[in-house]
Amino acid sequence: MDHFLYRNGQLHAEDVPVAEIAAAVGTPFYCYSSATLLRHFRLFDEALAGLDHLVCYAVKANSNQAILTLLAGAGAGMDVVSGGEYARARAAGVPGERIVFSGVGKTRAEMRVALEGGIRQFNVESEPELEALSEIAASLGRVAPIALRVNPDVDARTHAKIATGKSENKFGIPIARAREVYAAAGRLPGIDVVGVDVHIGSQLTELAPFRAAYEKVAELARMLRGDGHDIRRLDLGGGLGIPYTRSNEAPPLPSEYGALIRETVGDLGCEVEIEPGRLIAGNAGILVSRVIYVKSGAERDFLILDAAMNDLVRPSMYDAHHDIVPVVEPEVAVPLLPFDVVGPVCETGDTFARARALPPFAAGDLVAFRSAGAYGAVMASEYNTRPLVPEVMVSGTRWGQVRARPTLDEIIARDNVPDWLPTNESMPD
Repeated sequence: MDHFLYRNGQLHAEDVPVAEIAAAVGTPFYCYSSATLLRHFRLFDEALAGLDHLVCYAVKANSNQAILTLLAGAGAGMDVVSGGEYARARAAGVPGERIVFSGVGKTRAEMRVALEGGIRQFNVESEPELEALSEIAASLGRVAPIALRVNPDVDARTHAKIATGKSENKFGIPIARAREVYAAAGRLPGIDVVGVDVHIGSQLTELAPFRAAYEKVAELARMLRGDGHDIRRLDLGGGLGIPYTRSNEAPPLPSEYGALIRETVGDLGCEVEIEPGRLIAGNAGILVSRVIYVKSGAERDFLILDAAMNDLVRPSMYDAHHDIVPVVEPEVAVPLLPFDVVGPVCETGDTFARARALPPFAAGDLVAFRSAGAYGAVMASEYNTRPLVPEVMVSGTRWGQVRARPTLDEIIARDNVPDWLPTNESMPD
């Protein structure tokens, strides 16, 4: 469920007409619903009610400071994968003891910042990382709480680029070697082994891969306790998918996911951490764009928008589907026509949809890409010197920009021309 609905023939974001925002900030822009963000976070929190748990929002899904602040106020922890995301979480008011630091390539500088600023735990992904963390923690006179991320060799049955739990993936320590590496961790100075971490991928649409992974984690936790480790936390990662289409096929609900967690690891008495990102932010955001031209080609018709692959890269990178809807609600009986929906970037890959059945459009019409709140704005670029699009947050009847569109002068001013290059004044006539 989201809060982007038609009212009186106009698409609204909660209680605000989308066209009103477009008139004020221009297109394209991202729009986020506060009510949807909070609802989705609370669904996860309620799914684990009765278990000692912490829902850590995966900052990489959408790191806008307004979103982090909103979720922090609702009690969310944060899962970060860089020093920059750690800084964002702290700036949003999240205390260090509610921040989990994940990622395969943590630098020593990032480790130092997190140890000095406070951290709930590091999810350690390799033996070299473990040794580096031990050195940094010992040099600071600190103790680094850690969970080792184990790779359970489970097929998440998702897109190859977002699968993380197979043996050939770069993530984690092979589960067959886990006891050996835990033993080494227990001997290192500055290291406190607190738990086990697993994360098998993103956009999972069935529970079976989670079950396979969590059963392996439960078995490992029991063995580690038998080895003398005080395993008191289980970080079960994120990855629950969202419905990108309005079909009847929907991924499992957070309540079903919570029931699976209780069934597979609930008897261990561990604190459970989960790290949802896409399901919290995905359907809480739309990308709004305007039609520049409707072009008739030799074999197909094109809907050319002012949004492009640099604004929403998921269709180009992952062949991802986003529902595309008109901001003005079409008549029920209006005929649907096949369009290739494309942007203005000079790449054939700048294509959002092919032969998509849509109502007729004219130049100037507004369209909205649904389910664009996760991995949309955070993956955007300024390719073709196209300014990053503004982001807007809505709460009831209120709305405001939470990131402004930079001007071309601001973009160009970021570059420095070395003094040994000729200036306009010194160029020959």
